[in-house]
Amino acid sequence: MKILFIIQGEGRGHLTQALSLRQKLADEGHEIVGVLVGKSPARRLPGFFSEKIGVPVYPFESPNFLPSAKNKQVNLVRSVAYNLFRLHKYLSSIRYINRMIKETGADVVVNFYELLTGLTYLFCHPKALMVCIAHQYLFLHPDFVFPGQNRLSLVSLKFFTRMTAIGATKKLALSFRKMREVPSERIVVVPPLLRKEVLETTPVNGDYLHGYLLNSGFSEEIRSWHKVHPNVALHIFWDKKEVRPEVKVDSFLSFHQLNDTLFIRYMASAKAYATTAGFESVCEAMYLGKPVLMVPTHIEQSCNAFDAVQAGAGVVADRFDLDALLELSRTHRPNPAFSHWVKQADWLILREFRPDLLMEETPASLWRRLSTRWIYRLGKTLSI
Repeated sequence: MKILFIIQGEGRGHLTQALSLRQKLADEGHEIVGVLVGKSPARRLPGFFSEKIGVPVYPFESPNFLPSAKNKQVNLVRSVAYNLFRLHKYLSSIRYINRMIKETGADVVVNFYELLTGLTYLFCHPKALMVCIAHQYLFLHPDFVFPGQNRLSLVSLKFFTRMTAIGATKKLALSFRKMREVPSERIVVVPPLLRKEVLETTPVNGDYLHGYLLNSGFSEEIRSWHKVHPNVALHIFWDKKEVRPEVKVDSFLSFHQLNDTLFIRYMASAKAYATTAGFESVCEAMYLGKPVLMVPTHIEQSCNAFDAVQAGAGVVADRFDLDALLELSRTHRPNPAFSHWVKQADWLILREFRPDLLMEETPASLWRRLSTRWIYRLGKTLSI
């Protein structure tokens, strides 16, 4: 089959998942005809992704959340205003996605949680089958337990997730644990997509703390903690533009530009790991037996962190309290069931790309049939 990847490219997680899946599908004889990456002008595509994906990469402009003035938490009001102002750009991106699906001759589109892919299927009705894959599709599972968050925020998150999957043949929900399938929602629960480099790494217990900051504003919290604990070694990765590959504050604190090989090397030998609660890196830390401190910056990460705590990953905090992480590193015990679950990823995920299963009719609830019919009628009326 000819397969086209479309990736929501803000952050590291979906990019590394795509690298892993691309290799697995290629080994099965499928042809990856290209990769479209949705991103904002403020973010740059990490060099490791373009170098390793092995097929042409085509960026396009996509909606995203903007951080606050201190580059920490998401600023919702500012994000909505910004994305409305750039709506004309996103309409152009939808037309571009539709054209690329046709020009590449893709039989299957794999959508890594990119909103504009769902809207392309709503308005333009591409013929290629679409398979959605991301941890966020677990939010649509009836058995998923949410944290005690604002109800409107949770409803909005689930609505956004459904929008990314309009027209999907199936949704592969990456999960920390095994859960039942939900045929009426076309949800298949599968293990995390960890790359070969992670699976083949032998972890050791080092003497430094490791971390990843999606929003570089959190670096001030790291620096403040370091002033109080100057003899604790820290290796922190960030996505800060126009700085050197390594910003060495002193002999104990270094900030690194995102480099995936280096990231995993430091993860494997760390004492513990601190992050803004992205699903992928939490899974990597769990697989390598590292305790995790999670500091969510928005509702999606809060759900990730809450779920990860239930799976034994570590603890959640509202700031980078590395004292708590050091304490956790003394008592943490890895979850062996998680490693066993991860090792089943290859056959559980690849079987969903068998042509007979892709074309299989899935029973749908009355609500799904009615809502889908209404969505596609709207799409025809508003066709771009």
